[in-house]
Amino acid sequence: MTDSTAPDSTGVPEPAAEEPAAANGQCEQADPESQQQEPGAPSQGEALKMDHEMKITDSIEDRGLLESSMRLKPHEAQSYRKKALWVSWASIVVTIILAIAGFTVSLMRHSASAFGFAFDATLDVLSSIIVLWRYCNAAAVHSAHREYISCVILGVIFILSSLCIMGKAIHDLATKLLPEVDDFLFSVAIISGLACVILAVFKFMLGKVLTSRALITDGFNSLVGGLMGFSILISAEVFKHEPKVWYLDGTIGVLIGLTILAYGVKLLLDMVPRIRQTRNYERFE
Repeated sequence: MTDSTAPDSTGVPEPAAEEPAAANGQCEQADPESQQQEPGAPSQGEALKMDHEMKITDSIEDRGLLESSMRLKPHEAQSYRKKALWVSWASIVVTIILAIAGFTVSLMRHSASAFGFAFDATLDVLSSIIVLWRYCNAAAVHSAHREYISCVILGVIFILSSLCIMGKAIHDLATKLLPEVDDFLFSVAIISGLACVILAVFKFMLGKVLTSRALITDGFNSLVGGLMGFSILISAEVFKHEPKVWYLDGTIGVLIGLTILAYGVKLLLDMVPRIRQTRNYERFE
């Protein structure tokens, strides 16, 4: 005898309970606030890409190469290397002429800032020679070790030059040496300032493309020379109308010397440890 209360196996199964979000034929939608990112926050893909690029840059630096090795194609790197050589040669010729003119003005007109400019122009000649050495070997265009050696040499030259510039300026201030102002001084100041600023622009542009700290340092030196040329003009003009402000010329010389000193010290602090890190790699000699 069968139990009449047994469930009917042939009956239609009860439909599954509908999800609240799927009611009325509507699909479940995510919370709009969870989908909307903050405007300033990078997406997950961008974050992964940035992390990947940082790892690539670190691996390149670990191999003793500059970042330009992953940015530039071989023919592009060689083209910019040749441009750096041309700019360096042009800088050497121009700054030798400016250095001779600056020393002449300094001796004839007793100008401390003119002496500082002439010394900085001499420094510019030396720094351009170092850049020539840096890029004379085509195979070393991306060499980090050669780059760091160039920067260390530049740092030492900067420090020595700053001491000479400040020594001359302090001596002129102590002895109350008054500058002599004339048209020759103005002409030299204007030409020197413009020429050095133009050279600095080209060096900064090439240094940015080649990721070269040596080229950027050379450009900084040219920029300082341009500012010094204009400072000669300013101090001479002020002294012409206000003889009581005779110390402005020497003060500018001291400030320029301190600026070069600070940059030289920073260069050494940054580059000496890096030379030790890359000394085991090929030096492209």
